[in-house]
Amino acid sequence: MCEKARVIVRMLQGCNSMKKLRKIHSHVIINGLQHHPSIFNHLLRFCAVSVTGSLPYALLLFDRFDSDPSTSAWNSLIRGFSISSSPLYSLLFYNRMLHSSVSRPDIFTFSFALKACERLRSIPKCLELHGSIIRSGFPADAIVSTSLVRCYSANASVDTASKLFDEMPVRDLVSWNAMISCFSHAGLHHQALDMYKRMETEGLCVDAYTLVALLSSCAHVSALNMGLMLHRIACDIQCESSVFVSNALIDMYAKCGSLENAVGVFNRMHKRDVLTWNSMIIGYGVHGHGLEAISFFRRMLASGVRPNAITFLGLLLGCSHQGLVNEGVEHFEIMTSQFHVIPSIKHYGCMVDLYGRAGQLAKALEMIHTSSCHEDPVLWRTLLGSCKIHSNVELGEVAMKNLVQLKAFNAGDYVLMTSIYSAGNDTQGFASMRKLIRSHDLRTIPGWSWIEIGDQVHKFVVDEKMHPESALIYSELREVIHRAILAGYKPEDSNRTAPTLSDGCLGSADTFHSEKLAIAYGLMRTPAGTTLRITKNLRVCRDCHSFTRFVSKAFNRKIIVRDRVRFHHFASAHCSCNEYW
Repeated sequence: MCEKARVIVRMLQGCNSMKKLRKIHSHVIINGLQHHPSIFNHLLRFCAVSVTGSLPYALLLFDRFDSDPSTSAWNSLIRGFSISSSPLYSLLFYNRMLHSSVSRPDIFTFSFALKACERLRSIPKCLELHGSIIRSGFPADAIVSTSLVRCYSANASVDTASKLFDEMPVRDLVSWNAMISCFSHAGLHHQALDMYKRMETEGLCVDAYTLVALLSSCAHVSALNMGLMLHRIACDIQCESSVFVSNALIDMYAKCGSLENAVGVFNRMHKRDVLTWNSMIIGYGVHGHGLEAISFFRRMLASGVRPNAITFLGLLLGCSHQGLVNEGVEHFEIMTSQFHVIPSIKHYGCMVDLYGRAGQLAKALEMIHTSSCHEDPVLWRTLLGSCKIHSNVELGEVAMKNLVQLKAFNAGDYVLMTSIYSAGNDTQGFASMRKLIRSHDLRTIPGWSWIEIGDQVHKFVVDEKMHPESALIYSELREVIHRAILAGYKPEDSNRTAPTLSDGCLGSADTFHSEKLAIAYGLMRTPAGTTLRITKNLRVCRDCHSFTRFVSKAFNRKIIVRDRVRFHHFASAHCSCNEYW
């Protein structure tokens, strides 16, 4: 390489803006070095990959290069487009490389192309790339294998990703993070947490990315003990100060029912972003603390952080769960008038729920009709749920009729309507619904409950018989029911004919619902005074809500139940929802 070329390469290595690059490029042209391979590669790499570069400028350079581009040159364009707003161009350049160049793909080519494929959610291209990787002799490479795991994960091919991971001869931390994220994003949170245990046995240490993915899974399954341990690890490796880790910790604590710990993390943060504030506002909202959510919203505005759609969703949730109708309406209005946030179906759903829970069913119906998404079944299903709370047969029939017309009804809707007829003493309507349920053999969503004991999460379904300690659990549950009755619990009439929606069963109230089994197991396996934390996938039924209240009194325990709608904090026969749920 001549001295002029070496000087220009050094200049390019220190370049940090397109303005400087254009000046250097002019020197390149003046000195007739525009076709020098090394200089061309440096120019192209900066334009294609640098955050201050320019992909259009990179294309001009590439198209005007006379010689066959090197693999490095192709990789710059494939990489640049893979992380751009147009990842499809990355695969187009990959195809061009295969058909028009003497250069062959290397491990970086495949990694960048797989990144584009991951973002495009293209399983056919992923399979094609996988075949090329095998033919090229790179299937055992750690970088390529990790990229394949991420690509299959993004395309929801979890089994394939897991098989590839298990077959990797060498797995680094990036590989483990990819697999943990794969399970977490697929909703397989138990598997994600199990991966951490495998990491421990292989002697690997976690980093911030591992912690964020694991904390997300802890949040989903309410694994507070595991979350606390991960928090200690975050402090040990000095990454608690990371905004991303702190946000994940706040989200985990809020979703595990420990708002005091979430507030503690929030107060220790030196830097906060909109996700930080949103996590706190939503946390207060789902715990039924609407006024606190509004207070945090005001603090958020005072700190100069602009709210977004998720912020208002948290606010409306809090208002709905605490019956703050006027406050909810006020924030729904300023969302568009002051902050120019367009309401989505979720915001309208919150407003229908807000009016409906408060008994203002006519206004809930009006909100549906005036919304931009009045044909969305979510709104009509929300109204139907409110009609059940207030035993309003007339509007319940309106909601059900719309669900039928939209062809969006399900078994749960029929069960709700049956309950509305039962509460309204409409024997004809009740009989009609029961006949439909039986004739169509309708099944509701199976119900389950989780409880964390130590570092293990135990899952129960209605009338659970598969748990290895099921005989002991049922024996314990009978004693728990007896003591709850002595404390004031009155079981619902087991001979009633109205079906129950909870736990996805159409049976009577004497059925052993999943949260009752989880509570009995928690009482068996935890020391006296320990708080029990239950996560449930459906809304808790009235009987189980009453049962849990009096268990908290009979056993002097705090019991926190997170159902599909909100959190319930039970203590001394009282619930934080104040029966408004």
